[in-house]
Amino acid sequence: MSESNPVISRRRLLQGAGAIWLLSVSRVGLAASSHIVAVRIWPSSSYSRLTIESSVALKYKQFALSHPERVVIDIENLHLNRVLKGVGHLVQKNDPYIKTARVGQFDKNTVRIVLELKQNVAPRLFTLAPVAGFQHRLVVDLYSAYDTQDDPLLALLKDYNQGDLERTQPAEAPLPGKAGRDRPIVIMIDPGHGGEDPGAHGLHKTREKDIVLKIGRRLKALINKEPNMRAYMTRNEDVFIPLKVRVAKARKQRADLFVSIHADAFTSRAARGSSVFALSTKGATSAAARFLAQTQNESDLIGGVSKSGDRYLDHTMFDMLQSQTITDSLKFGKEVLTRIGKINHLHKRSVDQAGFAVLKAPDIPSILVETAFISNPAEERKLRTARYQQQVAEAILGGIKAYFSKGAALAHHKK
Repeated sequence: MSESNPVISRRRLLQGAGAIWLLSVSRVGLAASSHIVAVRIWPSSSYSRLTIESSVALKYKQFALSHPERVVIDIENLHLNRVLKGVGHLVQKNDPYIKTARVGQFDKNTVRIVLELKQNVAPRLFTLAPVAGFQHRLVVDLYSAYDTQDDPLLALLKDYNQGDLERTQPAEAPLPGKAGRDRPIVIMIDPGHGGEDPGAHGLHKTREKDIVLKIGRRLKALINKEPNMRAYMTRNEDVFIPLKVRVAKARKQRADLFVSIHADAFTSRAARGSSVFALSTKGATSAAARFLAQTQNESDLIGGVSKSGDRYLDHTMFDMLQSQTITDSLKFGKEVLTRIGKINHLHKRSVDQAGFAVLKAPDIPSILVETAFISNPAEERKLRTARYQQQVAEAILGGIKAYFSKGAALAHHKK
């Protein structure tokens, strides 16, 4: 189950990958208190992001300077104050793209931000309208300007940003393989949320994105100990990855199964238990599943994506495949749910279904696991423990092994 809109606003509790600075800036003719801007920097190996949040839409211009390499952003109708000057303190030494950040009052109505770079970048700037507790945002994404083909995720992000993601995906499903004899069984692990999108949080400020990443890493380690399995992750750091890129990465790696890991919240702290969900193309099987899918699908709006990557092409072959894939997803989900029921109360004893965007790989059985209610204080405490994180990972692995041992997935195992 998920958060209602009042609770979603609490996603604003953003901490970690770059300190938060609340910045008061005054618009010409307006009082300084009329709008507050938050600035965040999220470094990652895939790209670095600078986010500027304001109670009013920001008008900007961007250009590049050389010797040294810099990206310059001029924001119009803003006045600098001493807090805004602290933006330089947000840059981390291990940021692969940003060396320093400086800010100044370029003229009486323009604030200039200068990002000195460690390497050549392809900057991508866009604005986001208010959503889920966030106000207006100006987003600056810095991607490597070098060839990305050696890095599957960077290549997919590049395709996504150019609007080419669907075009570069295979037009039909890969041919079946020989049930583990040609290559290992490939599992794609998807820790939900990340970066600008923190997911849900608990009473003690536990963030969903942090917990599910820890569980995902534990699951990956367990899978890679199996002689005939190989695990990959849609993200292995605190970075925002669009939902379609997560699905595309699974298809690029020719995954046999896809597991999205979450720990959501509800308005009542009494709600508890674990759940497993699969895709439905014919409407949700419950109101709770429908609402959860709606809130999970808005991850792209919260995390922030530009519209150029939002093209979507339907393929007839995919539509034909998806019905059987959903059947297999339900079988897989049942195996995982049975085993999670041995370590935690089940919120629902059957696999629920709704239109989750992250489960839409038409040729990969895919499930979404809600490990517990992070909004329930007792379950939040469990989620924070290494013991429960390991138990969840072991339960998911047990479900994977049971699914394959029963032969339900042989038709989906690919070369």
